[in-house]
Amino acid sequence: MFKIKTPMIAAAAVLALFSGCAAVGPDFKAPAAPESSAYRHAAGKAEAKLPAAWWTVFGDATLDALEQRALQESPSVKASAERLAAASAQLGVTRSALTPQVRVAASIAESHSSQNTSQGIMLHHTSVKGMDHEIGASMSYEVDAWGRVRRLVESANAQVQAAEDDHGAVVLTLGSQIASNYFQLRGLDAQAIILAQALASRVETEQLVQSRFDAGVSNELDLARARVETANARAQLVDVQRQRTDIEHALAVLVGASPSAPLVPAAASPLQALPPQIPVGLPASLLAQRPDLAESVATLRALNAQVGVAEAAFYPSISLTGSFGFASQPLGDLLKSTSQQFSVGPLGLSLPIFDGGRNQANLDAVKARYREAAANHVQRLMTALREVEDSLNDAQSLQDQAEVQAQARIAAERAYEVARARYERGVSNYLDVTDAQRSALSTERDGAQIATQRLLAAVAVARSMGGGWTLSVN
Repeated sequence: MFKIKTPMIAAAAVLALFSGCAAVGPDFKAPAAPESSAYRHAAGKAEAKLPAAWWTVFGDATLDALEQRALQESPSVKASAERLAAASAQLGVTRSALTPQVRVAASIAESHSSQNTSQGIMLHHTSVKGMDHEIGASMSYEVDAWGRVRRLVESANAQVQAAEDDHGAVVLTLGSQIASNYFQLRGLDAQAIILAQALASRVETEQLVQSRFDAGVSNELDLARARVETANARAQLVDVQRQRTDIEHALAVLVGASPSAPLVPAAASPLQALPPQIPVGLPASLLAQRPDLAESVATLRALNAQVGVAEAAFYPSISLTGSFGFASQPLGDLLKSTSQQFSVGPLGLSLPIFDGGRNQANLDAVKARYREAAANHVQRLMTALREVEDSLNDAQSLQDQAEVQAQARIAAERAYEVARARYERGVSNYLDVTDAQRSALSTERDGAQIATQRLLAAVAVARSMGGGWTLSVN
């Protein structure tokens, strides 16, 4: 058994004395929430929250499969997860400074001194030689008297929270991009179906005009117009198919798949999905609903802690070192009590007196970075509120537009039926049929595009509200 030395007791007392000291620097205060009581364009008071897999509210199995695949295979998700892992590891590095650092070392050294040195002459020109064995442990510790290390840990912990929130923001953005691209693709599928039907109708009409021309009932101008309309429909179909292929390539990259392989088969029926009702909370809850805003708050917390670190530079730094071990020339005597050696201290104190204004400049810089981050946070918050209002306004306006456009589509289809019937009876020219065809096709494609835009607006509402993300506080 080894006796507890008086210097060790004194050192422990010093550590206990400073362990409860308050940390320098300001304590963090979270930014205030928006004062608005409700969203301007909210249709109702829906207090429910989206599920974690928020895209499931659209009820599309293909979309669900794409989203789940992206969570597992997307490079951007993997990269953000690694950033979170790195931040967590760095937190461990920073926390280690709160505890003493203990190292164990062992050494073997052979020495042979000169006979002609002052030491050798004192020993009557005798050389000192032999092999020394040493084993022991050393300890070093920074006494966190002013809370510098605690502020560093607070900053690192906030950076982990920011990385976690960033991961949530990446997942949310990726999910909304996949949903948006998917519904654009389905919207193009709907337009392709419309154009394929229009092409078949124009081919039939061209054959009718050709028959009338062969019978001498129609003229060559009508036949040329019919051929132009057929060619235009075919060209529009090819263009839509090109756009669809490009969207599918983009979707594959988002999911983490190769664009060279087919990803989503073309739909065999028109787009029928209606946008779901996205629950909308209150502006005051947006800070806890959106991961990018939570990340901004965590960044503020980290910078606020750095202010305390910078202020601690004006105070004395206290360090304690010590060692304990055994040293002996004969290896067999190494662990005997007579081979013990130890030291406690020095208990070092370093106080900055003159640094040319370095510490003050560093403190001013850290405070400026905090104020910049605070201003950026306000800007992000205002932008987030604008995104919510824009998406809610778009969703409501597109719903109104869809109702009016449906009436226009019915009227255009009726106009085409009347124009074609009049042409077949010979009481109208083919130009009326052409105009009615174009109008009917345009309104039908407009209907498909508005249906797509309504789904995209619902995705935008879900994204602007933070999806199903939930704030986690470490």
